[in-house]
Amino acid sequence: MAQATLTVKLGAIAANWRALDRMSAPRVETAAVVKANAYGTGIRRTAARLAEEGARKFFIATADEGAELRQALGDGPEIYVFGGHMRGDATAITDLDLIPLLNSPQQFRRQKEAAPTARFGVQLDTGMNRLGLEPADWAVLRDEVTASNPALVMSHLACADEPDHAMNAQQLATFEDMTQGLQAPRSLSATGGILLGYEYHFDLTRPGIGLYAGAPFDDGTPAIDLEVPVVQVRDLDVGETVGYGNTWTAQRPTRIATLSIGYADGLPRASGAGGLLAFADGQACPVVGRVSMDLVTVDVTALTEAPESMSIICDDQPVDDIAEAAGTIGYEIFTSLGRRYQRRYPAA
Repeated sequence: MAQATLTVKLGAIAANWRALDRMSAPRVETAAVVKANAYGTGIRRTAARLAEEGARKFFIATADEGAELRQALGDGPEIYVFGGHMRGDATAITDLDLIPLLNSPQQFRRQKEAAPTARFGVQLDTGMNRLGLEPADWAVLRDEVTASNPALVMSHLACADEPDHAMNAQQLATFEDMTQGLQAPRSLSATGGILLGYEYHFDLTRPGIGLYAGAPFDDGTPAIDLEVPVVQVRDLDVGETVGYGNTWTAQRPTRIATLSIGYADGLPRASGAGGLLAFADGQACPVVGRVSMDLVTVDVTALTEAPESMSIICDDQPVDDIAEAAGTIGYEIFTSLGRRYQRRYPAA
């Protein structure tokens, strides 16, 4: 079989949620962000495990994601939609009891007209300039919004992964000012905000990347392993080249293993030039030549036997190491995990 196996360690994800829950201030509820197919791990299995662990509030990006999540969780858990109430979402919002986080005066009006009895939350823009009601819009709508009893009032930190960045304190002060006197539950912190300390936690924290042990939660338990089959092994003479563009040339007699994975599976093309490794029984072997659409080539000369499979994501090379090799961030690696992987969920 030329299909790579992605092992999703649900027990590790649950342990990371518990750890971040303990790090949240006392009496603060800890939710779970499972957008983008639970960061590539599989929304149905991952969300169900987190619900078993005690998570009762979940966050996704769109109403379509919310529909799949509701099927996985059933009635009861609250599902918040970061994208708010988009045109055409009313049926899903009302029938599936989704809670849109309204981002603009237009979305607020749409909610009042199309789903007047449905619950909603509000997202405020405290300086990120991406989503949320700006201070001027909030000043106009605040009384009307609060009269409708929003389920949550939230904002999002732009620089929480940089603890000393001045933007963190600036957004905290803006959020406190914009929400002063509100009776609704408030939320400001995702994973990075949790690590900033109690003053950022308010009533609800929303860990996302930390559930899967991505930076900045460096103390998390790795949540995935990726084992890739070897399609072919060949021996090269000095001077022979490997891959598109002849970018790598053998300087000694070399044994090359070709693995069944490529950028179509979420392994960035740039990682091949950035020190990416593959592992066999814990021994590191360098990726050589360019990562192509379906294949990658590895120098396995140092191995005593030709491997049948090799690990790309493992304890020796977690997701953030691959991201560094590709000049990107762990979020991109997680959310690009390909559909061609066989996902395995061992009991834990």
